Amino acid sequence: MPGIIIAVVATLVISVLVTWVLSNSYHKKVTEGKIGSAEERARKIIDEALKTAEETKREKLLEAKEEALKTRNELEKEVKDRRNEVQRSERRVQQKEENVEKRSEAIEKKEQSLNAREEALNKKSDEVAKLNEQRLQELEKISGLTSEQAKEYLLKIVEDDVKHESAVMIKNMEAEAKEEADKRAKEIVVNAIQRCSADHVSETTISVVQLPNDEMKGRIIGREGRNIRTLETMTGVDLIIDDTPEAVVISGFDPIRREVARIALEKLIVDGRIHPARIEEMVEKAQKEVAAKIKEEGENAAIEAGVHGLHPEVIKILGRMKFRTSYGQNCLKHSVEVAQLCGLLASEFGLDVRVAKRAGLLHDIGKAVDHELEGSHIQLGVDICKKYKESQIVINAVEAHHGDVEPQSLIAILVQAADTISSARPGARRETLETYTSRLKELEEITNSFKGVDHSFAIQAGREVRVMVVPEQVSDADMVLMARDIAKKIEDEMEYPGQIKVNIIRESRATDYAK
Repeated sequence: MPGIIIAVVATLVISVLVTWVLSNSYHKKVTEGKIGSAEERARKIIDEALKTAEETKREKLLEAKEEALKTRNELEKEVKDRRNEVQRSERRVQQKEENVEKRSEAIEKKEQSLNAREEALNKKSDEVAKLNEQRLQELEKISGLTSEQAKEYLLKIVEDDVKHESAVMIKNMEAEAKEEADKRAKEIVVNAIQRCSADHVSETTISVVQLPNDEMKGRIIGREGRNIRTLETMTGVDLIIDDTPEAVVISGFDPIRREVARIALEKLIVDGRIHPARIEEMVEKAQKEVAAKIKEEGENAAIEAGVHGLHPEVIKILGRMKFRTSYGQNCLKHSVEVAQLCGLLASEFGLDVRVAKRAGLLHDIGKAVDHELEGSHIQLGVDICKKYKESQIVINAVEAHHGDVEPQSLIAILVQAADTISSARPGARRETLETYTSRLKELEEITNSFKGVDHSFAIQAGREVRVMVVPEQVSDADMVLMARDIAKKIEDEMEYPGQIKVNIIRESRATDYAK
């Protein structure tokens, strides 16, 4: 502001001087006479100019001061605002710095803690590794076995434990079954009858006696049914007299009792005298005739199989198998076939043919009495062989022919093979197409229910199932357990003759294309 005022004053002064010089010069030229008046006028002008300049100066100074004051206030306000903003920024920065410092301190503490833990874990890992190494060394010293040998030993123990647990489970299940023997037996018989085809049931549970005429039906029934009641009581079977012309049906699960009733009834029809006393007489004769037939059939079977020196009671028990069937296959014929196959196989291997035939003939002897005594046909067969002093090789072959125990001789293995061959040959055991296809379908459904199974195929008439698994889901080690689990589930949920082989197939493929 002072500079402006000085400039204004200087301008005014210069203007005045210039004006004066010009005026002076002009007046000198026009008239020197007017010099005095011009000087006086100039002085007036200068005074006025000075006065005006002073006023102007004063005004300009006031304006300059006001402008300066206004600018100063604005500057002070702006500076104050900026100072406040800077202070706020400084506070925010300070808070952020404090937070960063706190976080960095916390991170440092965590890092220190993690480092300490890591060091402790490393130390513990080293200590554990050293202890494990020392333990292994001590165990190897104490046991005298290497770690690999110890591993094999432990696996053997686990395998034995699994086998033992399986045996215990089977025994427990058998014990539970025996506790409710009557109830379960009836349910099993009913279920078996419902699931078998009509012709198969007819062959194994009934006999038909032809009559000369329908009047004979009334005589068989007798007054108030006394004749038929006597015959049923004496033989233990049921006589069905229905609308079938000139025929009477004898129904019963015991084939020997059915045979006695059939022979007795045929004798009564031929004799023509049908009353309770005559019925008792004919039943006794039929029983003797059947007993003689049983003995004869046993002797013929022994001769056909080439087995000699059997105990007379064993021959009688063998003869009873003539009237016993398994899935439509006659048990005595089956035993003779197994004996012959065992003899042929034993001769090829250079084994004792006579012992092999004896074991094959007696392997299913328990089936002759399994409907009269409690226990499986295997256990009953072992008991019979022990009772009549058969050799240990024969006893083991009978006990192991379904894999319940380990075979102790090659002959026992031959009996297993011959039993499978005889029961598996086409036509040996008759089943309806519906039963056959149902079993195949059920077998494939069971295998497909396991996780990781891609496809499964029942082959060889349902005696083998091949299971294709997904390699990414089932490892080589898992295959062993899966095969065992599938076999166990098949045993629990299916009914089938012989045995079913479970094959697990795991295939890995790599495919690429040449372009």
